[in-house]
Amino acid sequence: MTVLPRVAVGGKSKKSEGGAIVEAFVVDGNGVPRGKWVPAEKLSDVSDKGVLIPRSVFAQDIWGRDADEAGLAWGTGDPDGLCKPVEGSVLPISWLSRRATQVMLRMVDADGSPYFADPRTVLENVLERFKLAGLTPVVATELEFYFIQPEEQAGAKPRPYGADAEGWKGWAQNVLSLDELHAYDAIFADIARYANEQNIPLDGMVRENGPDQYELNFTHTDDVVRAADWTVMMKRIVKGAARRHGMDATFMAKPYGGLAGCGMHTHLSLLDRTGANIFVADGHEPGGKMRHVVGGMLNTMKDSMLVLAPHANSYRRLTPATHAPTRLTWGIDNRTAAIRVIEAGLATRIEHRVAGTDTNPYLTMAIILSAALHGLETEAAPPEPMTGEHSQSGAETLPATWDEALARFESSAFIEKAFGKRYQKVFAAVKRQEIEEFRAHVTEFEYDAYLRTA
Repeated sequence: MTVLPRVAVGGKSKKSEGGAIVEAFVVDGNGVPRGKWVPAEKLSDVSDKGVLIPRSVFAQDIWGRDADEAGLAWGTGDPDGLCKPVEGSVLPISWLSRRATQVMLRMVDADGSPYFADPRTVLENVLERFKLAGLTPVVATELEFYFIQPEEQAGAKPRPYGADAEGWKGWAQNVLSLDELHAYDAIFADIARYANEQNIPLDGMVRENGPDQYELNFTHTDDVVRAADWTVMMKRIVKGAARRHGMDATFMAKPYGGLAGCGMHTHLSLLDRTGANIFVADGHEPGGKMRHVVGGMLNTMKDSMLVLAPHANSYRRLTPATHAPTRLTWGIDNRTAAIRVIEAGLATRIEHRVAGTDTNPYLTMAIILSAALHGLETEAAPPEPMTGEHSQSGAETLPATWDEALARFESSAFIEKAFGKRYQKVFAAVKRQEIEEFRAHVTEFEYDAYLRTA
C-alpha cells in the first residue's frame, strides 16, 4: 500500500492558529467516521507511522457500543490495530472554526495486509474478483438528504429548516425548483467550495420531492473505492456546511413518515479489457451481458437487504406507492423499479435504486458489484422488464422487516462469498445488537395507542 507523503500544514490562515488539528478516522460498518484529533504538528507522524485505533471500532453499533458477539472486543483484550493514511486523503476541513486537516485511514494487520473487518477491505476484495474476470466497474452515486431545523431538545421530531414550532412550512414539494436552489445559494456555494477543496467531483444539485430535500450527484469513475470515499466525505461536508449556516442536515432514510425518503442510488456500467461497455450490444442498443447482471442483482437482492437497508428506519422508506422499491423488479427508464436500466448508447448503465443514504457506501458497492458478478458467473436470466408502477407488477416483495433481512443475511452462501464468513459474522452481530436495543424501547406512539385503550 502506498503511504501518503508528508504534508505541510504551516502558513498563514484566516482561522485561529490556536489548536490546529488533524482529524484522522476510519469508517465503521454503519458508515460512521470514527477516529481522533491529534495536534497539527503531528501530521507527519500520522503519515509516516499511522494511528492506533481499537480493532473493535469495526464492530460497533450505531450508538458506538461494542457488539460483543462479533468477537473483536470481548474476550480478546480489545487490541489496537494500526491504521495507515489513505492515499490522497490529506485534505483541508474548512467548515470548522479552527484550522483542520482531514486524513482518512485504513486498518492493516501486523504483516501490513488489509484488515478483514475494515469495510474498505471488503470492497477491495470484491474488486479483485472483477480484476481477475477482466472487468472494470464504473460507478457513480446520488445522495438525497434533508435540511432540518437544529434542535436542542433530545428526541425532538425533525422540522424543515425555517419551520415554526408546529413544523409548518407549507410542506411543498417544489421538485426541480430553481427558486429553492436560489434560496440556499450561500450554503450550496460553501458545499461546492468544500467539495472542490477535497477533490470531490460534483456533477449536479437538484431540489427533490420533500420539503428542504435535495440531491447531490457525482461524476462517474472507475475508482470504485474513491467513489465510496467521496460519498462519506460529502455527507461530512453537507452536515458541516449546514451547521455553519445555522441548520442541520440529515441522511436518515425516512425522517418524515408521510414524505419522500432519502435514497443512495448507484449507477453501474462494466467495461471489458478493451474498454467496451458490456451492457451494449451491436448497434449501441442495451443488451450484451446486461440481462445477466440484472438477473444476478434480482436473484441476490433478498439476501442483500441487511446491507441495502441496515437500520430500523430504513424499512419505513421502502413502502408501496413511492419511488422507493418494494419488489424484485427491473425496467427500462422506470424510476419505480428496483433496477432501472438507462439507455444512453455507449453510456448505457444500470441504476440500483434500493439503498438508502443511511447505508455504508463501501459495503453497498461491494454487495451490488458482487450481485453483478454472480449474475455473470451464473448467466442469470431476469424476468421481462416491467412497465408502469412497480407495486402493481405482481413481482416478489423485498424483505419488509429488519429481522427477516438479518435472517437471510446470516444464512446466505452469496453473502459468505461476497463478504467472507468472518465479516458476515461481524456485521450480523452488530445488527442483532441494534435490533435487540430497539426491542427494549417502547415508543411514544405505542403509549398513545395502547396505554389506556388496550
